[in-house]
Amino acid sequence: MFRNILVPLDGSGFAEAALPYALEMAAQFDSDITLLRVVLPPRMGEGALSPDSANFLIKMRDDLYKEAIDYLQQQKGSLRQQNFRVHYQVSESEDVAGEIISAVKGRDIDTVVMCTHGRGGISRWLFGSVATRVLQSAQVPVLVIRPQGKTEAD
Repeated sequence: MFRNILVPLDGSGFAEAALPYALEMAAQFDSDITLLRVVLPPRMGEGALSPDSANFLIKMRDDLYKEAIDYLQQQKGSLRQQNFRVHYQVSESEDVAGEIISAVKGRDIDTVVMCTHGRGGISRWLFGSVATRVLQSAQVPVLVIRPQGKTEAD
């Protein structure tokens, strides 16, 4: 039933509050866990970019990807030490909910476990934004967790 559980993470304590629930499900159903991090593409102001600006954006994008991969590899290592089967994916998009839904379709995901909001706090992951779009559009069960006692600094 729950062979592969998707957990979207953004590096915040808010988003990581979904992990204990996903781990409990994975332990009970002998499920794989897929961690997803969606990297927002860096942007500069309007108009043409100078070569220096373009190079800066490329470096910033590369740094964001490396940070995302390092973070997910760290999470994967920690979870594997607890005997979980873990995979990860990094995607780039301004449409976080769309990337989560694409991962569900593309990775044979059976359920999504995610928090109501993450790094962007109220402005980005607020229930009514990413989580609601995933609930409305995903063709699999979605467990939405409201983090208790977490702060954006966690």
